[in-house]
Amino acid sequence: MMMLFYVGLGTIFGFVLSRSGAADYDYIQGMFLFERFQLYGILATGVAATAIGLWVIKRRPVTLGGAPITIERKAFNRGTVAGSLLFGVGWSLTGMCPGPILVNIGEGKLYAVAALAGALTGAALFGAVYDALQEPFGLPPVRKPART
Repeated sequence: MMMLFYVGLGTIFGFVLSRSGAADYDYIQGMFLFERFQLYGILATGVAATAIGLWVIKRRPVTLGGAPITIERKAFNRGTVAGSLLFGVGWSLTGMCPGPILVNIGEGKLYAVAALAGALTGAALFGAVYDALQEPFGLPPVRKPART
């Protein structure tokens, strides 16, 4: 049942990304060239909504089912800077971050398949070399997920 709920939310999110222009290459390039400012408003709305959501969670740190919610503050390290720069360059070049990649594929834009292949290859490469990058970039140790 929850899976259908999440698929529904994802579908709505993808529709909003598509209709707002947040998945359109020209809009994203215009944003990075400071020629179009619509996406800055969309990003600001996302930041504001997240801030409100976090405020609510901190005031009532339990799920609707009563399970506790904890929010860990992530450490800032050299890996954060390097990863942010790499993400930004990839986003600027392709005009897509992960959500819009899937939206563009859903819209039938074949060039998005290349962006998805690049994102998956980059993630796999990062996973393969994580141990070697851990010390130079101050990355945290890999935590094994808890079994439930």
